[in-house]
Amino acid sequence: MSGQSITDRITAAQHSVTGSAVSKTVCKATTHEVMGPKKKHLDYLIHCTNEMNVNIPQLADSLFERTTNTSWVVVFKSLITTHHLMVYGNERFVQYLASRNTLFNLSNFLDKSGLQGYDMSTFIRRYSRYLNEKAVSYRQVAFDFTKVKRGVDGVMRTMNTEKLLKTIPIIQNQMDALLDFNVNANELTNGVINAAFMLLFKDSIRLFAAYNEGIINLLEKYFDMKKTQCKEGLDIYKKFLTRMTRISEFLKVAEQVGIDRGDIPDLSQAPSSLLEALEQHLASLEGKKVKDSTAASRASTLSNAVSSLASTGMSFTKVDEREKQAALEEEQARLKALKEQRLKELSKRPSFATTDTSPISTTGGPISTTPAIDLFSTPSCSNGAVKMESDLFDLQSTFQPSMQSGSTGLPVATTWAGYSTTQAPPQQSAGGLQVDFESVFGAKATGSNSLNSDDISGGILKPTFAGSNQASGQLPDKLVSDDLDSSLANLVGNLGIGNGTMKK
Repeated sequence: MSGQSITDRITAAQHSVTGSAVSKTVCKATTHEVMGPKKKHLDYLIHCTNEMNVNIPQLADSLFERTTNTSWVVVFKSLITTHHLMVYGNERFVQYLASRNTLFNLSNFLDKSGLQGYDMSTFIRRYSRYLNEKAVSYRQVAFDFTKVKRGVDGVMRTMNTEKLLKTIPIIQNQMDALLDFNVNANELTNGVINAAFMLLFKDSIRLFAAYNEGIINLLEKYFDMKKTQCKEGLDIYKKFLTRMTRISEFLKVAEQVGIDRGDIPDLSQAPSSLLEALEQHLASLEGKKVKDSTAASRASTLSNAVSSLASTGMSFTKVDEREKQAALEEEQARLKALKEQRLKELSKRPSFATTDTSPISTTGGPISTTPAIDLFSTPSCSNGAVKMESDLFDLQSTFQPSMQSGSTGLPVATTWAGYSTTQAPPQQSAGGLQVDFESVFGAKATGSNSLNSDDISGGILKPTFAGSNQASGQLPDKLVSDDLDSSLANLVGNLGIGNGTMKK
């Protein structure tokens, strides 16, 4: 069977409709394709575990639901995805799994669809047991043995005697569950089981490194322990020797399937004389007759054993650090590729420049500093002359600020009930307003005559024409009532000339 099945596509489409991106990605990571889960799907799920708004129980339940499938491929890939998130995801994912009473109940799983289904079902049952034990270990000690700090000041090296004697058996149980996967090189025949084996291989290196450091701490404390503690410690050490043999066989399988020899740590066996020294010390505490041994010889034996185990620990640590460095370089290369791709996309897009004065402007042309024309403002004058533009619509009126009162210089009442000193208006230059209204409106503008003495209201409301060779006291004729065009022409001319004044 190859490629996504119809069931895979329907399931993914259902989650697309419901809007659950997490569940959809889980389905895509656990399809019927006989290959390991795709990296892009695993990376997305890892990202989800780091997002606080993602429901971790929902993510875990989606994975548990996929393990109820009858296909060994879907179930195996569900376990692999769960293991991957336990190793590389946020710790709160492991915390949730550890808080559950039950995880994977696959001890009776069997795919009867074919011969390969029978074979793979065996490894599914073993694999699920290891993941269950990994979660139980976290529940018991509240940390992951594969992620603890190592070294002289590491967690296992600095643990006190009582806690150490309780913790090492937990590591042993997890190590037993891992080694019980018990696969041979000729059984790693497809991408699914190969993906599971690689995760187990990486776990075995880190887990045994923590196990090894716990044993070193135990040996350093052994000759200072009480009799009951020595008995427990001796039993723990004997089991350690057995598991060292089994881990050596597991690493040989890794080498046979093509894992680089530099990525496989070296195991250094402790001298057999150490076991004999431990047994004699316990016998002496129990009051049995033993061979005489000096403190110097016992210290020498212990020193050699610790040195040998420390060498093994360094080898495991180097391999783990190399693997972490390779993962870091891979991530950096991926980020660099994404950055280059992003820059290429940006370079293909048209650039949109914006001006400083307008955030919505899409062009970077020069900014016009010419003020807008205000038809209702009072323009400035220079030497009594009105500044005019060539455009007819730019015409602006100039108004005399006070009432006209000849040239007496006496204060008179203005239109706004104020008082000002009246000055004689300056003569207009020959270049004053020259407008040919006949050519514009088709009618000849009438001349300006003096205002009748009894026309008081007309004198106030109508402005004075400040044309060439005309006195400011002269006003234009009254509006022609029967000729609309002539009236409009007179009105426009009056508004463009000056301010009207009232004669006494």
